[in-house]
Amino acid sequence: MTTPIPPARRPAWFIAGTDTGVGKTFVTCALLHALRQRGLRAVGMKPVASGTDVAGDNEDVSALADASNVDAPRALRNPYCFRAAIAPHIAAADEGVSVELPRIVDAFGELRALADATLVEGVGGFLVPLGDEIDAAQLAVALDLPVILVVGMRLGCINHALLSYEAITGRGLPVVGWVANRIDPDMPRVEENLATLARLLPAPLLGVVEHGVTPACAGAGLRLPD
Repeated sequence: MTTPIPPARRPAWFIAGTDTGVGKTFVTCALLHALRQRGLRAVGMKPVASGTDVAGDNEDVSALADASNVDAPRALRNPYCFRAAIAPHIAAADEGVSVELPRIVDAFGELRALADATLVEGVGGFLVPLGDEIDAAQLAVALDLPVILVVGMRLGCINHALLSYEAITGRGLPVVGWVANRIDPDMPRVEENLATLARLLPAPLLGVVEHGVTPACAGAGLRLPD
């Protein structure tokens, strides 16, 4: 009989992005599919989200739920969701809400116990504020997870990637891999940019996500961190 793996030892990663709009949600969904394709029960978490439709649903949260194969309560998958599609610290202030790290950490612990693998998607770039005295970097540190960095392939991505890498590792978190996301299909000299990133980023490239593919298709081309 196989001994169950304790929740605290089950694989989990924090998905950070080099900026807003680089495709963190899409890549997180692709990684969820990659985990599922390996026979694992995988769940995605979006601790803080901004922007809801008339039904109160957030597009990113819904996408992660669709890509997961674990049925988990919304309160665990998305502890904080604000109505306005604006910077989360401004949206939180407008609604009179303070983002509390212990609430997110507790939700993550419960969610992790339901799955074989858990992916936690950050919000915006790595240093985006979540309140007057809290930011996304502090969230990643509180969760104490290895980081997968999503690099949006567009002009300026090399600088953004290197700055993000320094910000992450400077807080004691390992970057266990990065994913190149082709958000600009017309980016000139993309191969040279990829080669430069591969040379300068001290972390393995987990894959290149081509523009216009589905998350399941993208997931089939990604490898998971060692």
